[in-house]
Amino acid sequence: MRKIDMSSSRLPAVRQVVVDEQSAGQRLDNFLLRLNKGVPKSHLYKAIRDGQVRINKGRCRADTRLELGDLVRIPPIRRPDPQARPPAPPAVFPVLYEDEHLLVIDKPAGVAVHGGSGISFGVIEQLRAGRPEDRMLELAHRLDRETSGVLMVARSRKALVALHEMMRQSEGRKHYLALVVGDWVNDRQHIRLPLLKYLTPGGERRVRVDALGKSSHTIITLKRRYGGAWSLLGAELRTGRTHQIRVHLASQGHPIAGDEKYGPDAVRAALAEQGFRRMFLHAHRLEIPHPVTGVSLVIESPLPPACQAVLDFLDKNYS
Repeated sequence: MRKIDMSSSRLPAVRQVVVDEQSAGQRLDNFLLRLNKGVPKSHLYKAIRDGQVRINKGRCRADTRLELGDLVRIPPIRRPDPQARPPAPPAVFPVLYEDEHLLVIDKPAGVAVHGGSGISFGVIEQLRAGRPEDRMLELAHRLDRETSGVLMVARSRKALVALHEMMRQSEGRKHYLALVVGDWVNDRQHIRLPLLKYLTPGGERRVRVDALGKSSHTIITLKRRYGGAWSLLGAELRTGRTHQIRVHLASQGHPIAGDEKYGPDAVRAALAEQGFRRMFLHAHRLEIPHPVTGVSLVIESPLPPACQAVLDFLDKNYS
């Protein structure tokens, strides 16, 4: 029988990986994603559901927390053609804070935090390409593509695990600035409305207020009113749901200026005529204990020039 040459196959053998200190405490799905760069998430989740991925020879779930010394069986997973997607170009983002455990950058609007869903690469891939000396760079949380501002990236496993736990427990304070349509009246308002993810008929991910959704809490503070036509608001997240600020504000009849998903097209078109082609939502202040040392951190990002230019225009024309 003719021997088949498998040297060029992209289907690797079964791997048995022992969990080390850097990976202890991590979720299984995140662990697999890190070890299988470029493999679609759907392939990994299917392998878990089918029992092909095992921990200490037993079946497991995607959200299983790994422990030091666990033996993880990783089945052969076909990787995509490395020529199909170009490597992420290295990029340098403004650094707001950095130490051996934590990197905080000022994310620009219009850049996704990671690749996927038709996006070849995002901030995290560009960071890794631009900082090859860093052993580890992992997102601690996410910002929408059109949202700018403070973004945390873990530089150690210990920091990542601690930051993820902080996010789950809603520790720390994340403050945003948002320009909304209309005249916001209350100086301070708590919005507590459950949010539910759903897909449009075209397959686009959206979120709506729904009794079946997850509990969500946003604190809104009025910063300035512009002639009854616009309002600048502060928004503090007490939970971290997808599109939370955007949907909560739209539900009150005050969508964020430039929001293509939950705001009116006419407003977006009017702003574009003034040269503003993004959503006016900016993560401007983060107050959180350091994930390793516990020291209180206060990190701020100034409004981007494009946002400040809009406020200057409103100040002249709507005061």
